[in-house]
Amino acid sequence: MPPPDAPLPFDPIAEARRNWEARGWGAVDAMAAATSITRAHQILLKRIDATLEPFDLMFSRFEALALLSFTRTGAMPMGRMGERLQVHPTSVTNTVDRLEAEGLVTRIPHPTDRRTTLVEITPAGRTRVERAAAALGDVGFGLDGMETPDLTAVTNSLRSLRAAAGDF
Repeated sequence: MPPPDAPLPFDPIAEARRNWEARGWGAVDAMAAATSITRAHQILLKRIDATLEPFDLMFSRFEALALLSFTRTGAMPMGRMGERLQVHPTSVTNTVDRLEAEGLVTRIPHPTDRRTTLVEITPAGRTRVERAAAALGDVGFGLDGMETPDLTAVTNSLRSLRAAAGDF
């Protein structure tokens, strides 16, 4: 049995397309595109997580640190973080708990709204996210094998899907 990471001797999406067409099932192109996107997502997350591992980060924690580092003050309400990261409030809490345990963020009271808690990136968090971002840049965010026009085409192609889903 080949190891789990061994490449297949054939393209499984092309094979799925062939089987889909042979059965007369509809939306062949959509199935192939959706399956390709899903598989690419798996590949990217594996590459991204491998790049972030030396920084003791997973992609979700990297995204949270990056978001905070982009703010003018380095702080943001937890609720807004969830909106910007497009994740459930429970996920934000879990991510912030882990980052806080590592000293990368801290929770602080909102200066004017006692009901709101801000999450603030620490100097250690800034250093970690900057080093991790540089590492991701060095590996092209795991998209090696794709040229700039292809990257632009993917981004533009998926924009209509995202817009139709209410992503923005």
